[in-house]
Parts: sequence; structure tokens; C-alpha cells
Amino acid sequence: VVNDEGKAFPFLVARTKEPGRVTLLISATSLKDRGYLNHPDSLLPVLAREFQWVVSKADTAPKAKAVAVERNLEKAPILTDEEIAGLSAEERVRLLQQLFDTYLRTVDDQKSLDGQPWYEVGHSAPLPPTHADSTTKLYDIRIREALQKIVRDPSFLERTPKAVRNLLNGKVWNVAYVKIDQRDWATRTRVLSEEKSVVVGKRERRIQPAAILVNVHRLAAADDPFYRETQGLPMGALSADQLAHVIALEIHHNIQEKSLSGHTAQDALTAPR
Repeated sequence: VVNDEGKAFPFLVARTKEPGRVTLLISATSLKDRGYLNHPDSLLPVLAREFQWVVSKADTAPKAKAVAVERNLEKAPILTDEEIAGLSAEERVRLLQQLFDTYLRTVDDQKSLDGQPWYEVGHSAPLPPTHADSTTKLYDIRIREALQKIVRDPSFLERTPKAVRNLLNGKVWNVAYVKIDQRDWATRTRVLSEEKSVVVGKRERRIQPAAILVNVHRLAAADDPFYRETQGLPMGALSADQLAHVIALEIHHNIQEKSLSGHTAQDALTAPR
């Protein structure tokens, strides 16, 4: 099973000419290679998860429009991996602050948290917002705290070096909490397609930037690399320390894989309606 770019997938949801109707293609070869044939108990959760794409692609209702986000691409201080490796912890934090000012955004373009409930750290019960944008501001601050921990703490450089590098070299241009009811994932990495790449910095580097999204009301799945870190809490109830580990592991494990796959292009952000 391949998409129109020739990339292979175990599952692929394709739209049809009939509105609201899609075709779910399943690669028998892939199922065999992954050990799912004749093991329905193992296949069931994987197949069930795929149906979020069925629902998404069959949905013809109007989608929320993204809010224009201003970035100063020309002045963004984009360094090479070699230059980043030579920075001290405090220099990495200063570089991150400069990226906050010019390039790296910590709120999603759809403002999907406006008017939404929030969580106290360590508690699973959602609480009503005090103002229309109070939840958005709360999680904006928590994301920034988590990112500063990632670039400052040497343990992240040792255990998840891809996370530190890609936060500082321009590969990641958005890390944000979101609320997407139609998705069952806790985190997601989305990389812009090649035709939407951007030219950044004085050296005019061409980058396919990624967005790292954290679904505020979802729980981690057992196969998520950060499952133990979350202690069964919704993503929005994590402390800045816990969130730092979640984000670092998401970037470290998925940034390269997602840049080579086609699912991210299909997975357009659907804000609550």
C-alpha cells in the first residue's frame, strides 16, 4: 500500500469522489511482517486507532481557520548542530529565548485552548477557565518552562540529544498544548511538507519545520515512550518537569521518522467545533 508519493504504509485512508466516503487500505505484507496475521488481539488496537483517520477524512464539516502567526524568519538565530554542541547550558537557554522572540512558538495556531478547561498539576479533574484565554496562557508558560529545562539540563543532552539539537537548530518551530477531541493521541509530531519549507536565518537555511503537539485532555498510551513519566495523568496535569521529559522523548523518537513519512501531511489540525 503506497500513497501518491510512493511511500509505503501498513494502513492508508483514501478519499473517494463521494463526499463523506473513504476507503481504508490495509497492507497484508505489512501485517505479516509485523506479526499481526492470525493474532487478532494484537491487531485490534492498532486497527481501532487507524479509524481516527477514517473519521477525519470522511468529515466534510467546515474546519476552524488558523490564526496568522508572525515569525521573523530572517533574524531567527539558527545555528548548526556543531555550533550548538559547543554551547554551555546558559548559552543554550539564551539561544532558546532568542528563538522564542523570533521563531519558536508555544501556542497553537488555532488557539484551540481558548475557553477550554485546565488541570491542576497532579490532578485529573478538569477545572473551568477564569478567562477566555487563561488556559491558553497557563499552558504557554508551562511549555516554555519545560523547553528551558530540556536545553539547560545536561541529562537531556545525554539521553535525548535530538530533542536539544532540534529545538535550537530550527527543525522545531512550534511546541504547544492543543485540545483535539477527534484524536486519541497524547502527543504528535507534524512536519511540513517539502513544498512548504521555509528559508531561515542569515545563512538562509531551507528547513521543513515541525510542530510538536500535546493533547491536553488525553492520557499516554502504553506504547508511548513517555508512558511511565505521565503516571496515568492527562497531559494537561503534568508538571513542567514531567512535560519536559514527554516533549524531549517525543522529539527524540519521532522528528526524523515523521519527516520521512506521509501521515503528517494527512493529519491536518482539527480544532473543536
